[in-house]
Amino acid sequence: MEVSVIGSSQVNLGRVNDTGPCSFSRNLNTKISIVKSCYSKRCNLGKSQNLVCPSRSTLGFSLKTSASANSQAVVSEKASRTTKPIDDVNLYVGLPLDTVSNSNTINHARAIAAGLEALKLLGVDGVELPVWWGIAEKEAMGKYDWTGYLAVVEMVEKLDLKLHISLCFHASAEPQIPLPQWVSQIGESEPSIYFTDRSGQQYKDCLSLGVDNLPVLDGKTPLEVYKDFCENFKSSFSPFMGSTITGLSTGLGPDGELRYPSHHHPVKSNTQCGVGEFQCYDKNMLSDLKHHAETHGNPLWGLGGPHDAPSYEQSPISGGFFAENGGAWENPYGDFFLSWYSSQLICHGDQVLSVAAATFKDVPVTLSAKIPLMHSWSKVRSHPSELTAGLYNTAHRDGYEAIAEIFSRHSCKIILPGMDLSDEGFPTDSHSSPESLLAQITSSCRKHGVEVSGQNSSVSGSSKGFEQIKKNLLGGNAAVDLFTYQRMGAYFFSPEHFPSFSQFVRGLNQPIQSSDDLPVEDAETVKSLSATKLQLQAA
Repeated sequence: MEVSVIGSSQVNLGRVNDTGPCSFSRNLNTKISIVKSCYSKRCNLGKSQNLVCPSRSTLGFSLKTSASANSQAVVSEKASRTTKPIDDVNLYVGLPLDTVSNSNTINHARAIAAGLEALKLLGVDGVELPVWWGIAEKEAMGKYDWTGYLAVVEMVEKLDLKLHISLCFHASAEPQIPLPQWVSQIGESEPSIYFTDRSGQQYKDCLSLGVDNLPVLDGKTPLEVYKDFCENFKSSFSPFMGSTITGLSTGLGPDGELRYPSHHHPVKSNTQCGVGEFQCYDKNMLSDLKHHAETHGNPLWGLGGPHDAPSYEQSPISGGFFAENGGAWENPYGDFFLSWYSSQLICHGDQVLSVAAATFKDVPVTLSAKIPLMHSWSKVRSHPSELTAGLYNTAHRDGYEAIAEIFSRHSCKIILPGMDLSDEGFPTDSHSSPESLLAQITSSCRKHGVEVSGQNSSVSGSSKGFEQIKKNLLGGNAAVDLFTYQRMGAYFFSPEHFPSFSQFVRGLNQPIQSSDDLPVEDAETVKSLSATKLQLQAA
């Protein structure tokens, strides 16, 4: 498999896997044609195969979508009409979650390579690559295989893009990426390594924070295993650190976020979002709760979580604990339990961030980690969805101050999702306010000197979503210096989405203009991207 560049040498993509069904690859048969007069005018394609293009502030793009069945998104260079360049907001795009397969090869490398070059031409600063614990340390503790990930990093390096690495110590349900095989085998005989709810249901996509300091992984603690993983990654990717790899985030829980898996139960399509459930019923967390209650002179408070809390799909009024008036969340017992529950989460985050900070302290990369935006029911005084997730934030208590403090202590940036969400996008009965919650969290970050990176929550392609992102990035109270759009895939490059995304990129650096002001210019070079063939031809 090769990417041919007329008049230049072959581009080596390493081991690849271009067979089998993949939603990303199969829909790339709908071609994206990129018209690139910048190749001969502004870009240098040297012997190193690096593309050097002008920044978004000096290069604009216009798009045209045909009405034919093989619709094409056409991007051409045009003079920018930017009145005020905004180059302090770096724009990244997340690569597919399964960029590297379970067999440690690049999934659909031609499509990935084509997508990377399209993003480069569009003026995107870099990409984000998920690196999975269950792939890199799959077979045995201490046996690492970075083959597929090194090949992707080399692809990114050749295009002179920047790369943010996300170290994922959790599993993924879709696409299916499990925890390491040897960890799952331990879990079969010792299920207490997983989070457990009050009905005994276990969440097996990450380890319970209750075992952070217990030698449950063949004589080692999870924190020790995480540290070894980080150390080996650092050594294996040292040639790219500080040059291609400029940022690195470490996973802190489900989906990489600092939270409990309080909403992992499947939600029926005809029901509203419930408040979730407390996840404190594995034997190690129950033991800690029991000890904590006895220490505080109330042993009966340590028998388990709140007995009158709602279940996953229920609203706050379904149980007495979250009642708006007189709910137990406001009484001494409620404060005792919620303080303990949230402190366990904060301690976990502090320890994992400490491992990452110590490992990469002498490496010129920016460290970050992700916290959730649990905006459902955030207009209710108790903020129940946040409480079950371990975020002790209510109408009269700021739960993000303590979180910002630990990030500040470790000189770590906070990644915040939901930059595309607005209050008007949610029904009244959801009691949801993503905008006010986002403002509260960014305020806490600003107070503690913590920098913020943003992400979107969905790839809808709606104009309102893009406008909301732009508002959060460029508004008067904006505190975001890097935004990662999640994520590349079949829909991302479709005619229904890619033109809107391209307009969004252009709009970050120039005022919104009428389509009449954005003509498509004659092309000197045409590039076709497909799942089976990629060729660059000079005119």
